[in-house]
Amino acid sequence: MSAPVTASGTDLAAPLPRAAGLALDLTGRTALVTGAAGGIGRACALRLAAAGARVRAVDRAAEGLEALAGEASGLPGELEPRLIDLTDLDAAETAAAGADILVNNAGLQLVRPIEEFPPDVFHTVLTVMLEAPFRLIRGALPHMYGQGWGRIVNISSVHGLRASAFKSAYVAAKHGLEGLSKTAALEGAPHGVTSNCVNPGYVRTPLVERQIADQAAAHGIPPERVLADVLLKDSALKRLIEPDEVAEAVLYLCAPQASFITGTSLALDGGWTAH
Repeated sequence: MSAPVTASGTDLAAPLPRAAGLALDLTGRTALVTGAAGGIGRACALRLAAAGARVRAVDRAAEGLEALAGEASGLPGELEPRLIDLTDLDAAETAAAGADILVNNAGLQLVRPIEEFPPDVFHTVLTVMLEAPFRLIRGALPHMYGQGWGRIVNISSVHGLRASAFKSAYVAAKHGLEGLSKTAALEGAPHGVTSNCVNPGYVRTPLVERQIADQAAAHGIPPERVLADVLLKDSALKRLIEPDEVAEAVLYLCAPQASFITGTSLALDGGWTAH
């Protein structure tokens, strides 16, 4: 973001101080996190490793995975970088075998009107954000069913619950992910497997930052107005959510206290869906 945006004297771009995290021991559990090289995926991978899990960190960004591995050094758990492009669906399914916890996070975004939206990009978005999660779940379930325990956490979005203009592929993928998650919850319940979505509003990530110029063009406003006038327009809490906050919600859904939560969507949207 080029400059902080303010409203009523509050710096909307300023991160909040970190709060104490949930206490949970995942020693002996294997977790797979997609899109792990940055943003929400990075935060989830580090948080799960901090809880003692062996983390398979999946991404196509080699440098980001290398940096992540360095950050994870010294944590109670282990972090294994896996360089995978999720458009390779067979590789995605194979990578999920043996996972106890699956966090489907990888995503991409393009802001364009439908009549200008490139069909090839639409196809890629649906492949990475809907078909790949299906294949990852498919690959993980045999092990989860066999041991009678598993946690599937799909990083959806407020856009899995509400639509926004100019985001046809992203909204379609997230709405589809919501349905896939619920189906996995119904099928997994007899086997001790839960499946849920986490639905953040706009998160302080490179994915959001890269939208600024496109949003400005689509809405015909200056880039410095995008955060307040577009991204946070429908949020009662006028700030971006932090990746660490999303990671704590993911960890909670893996905790024993969340064992009765399945087939639902946990909104971290600052009150967006309260409208």
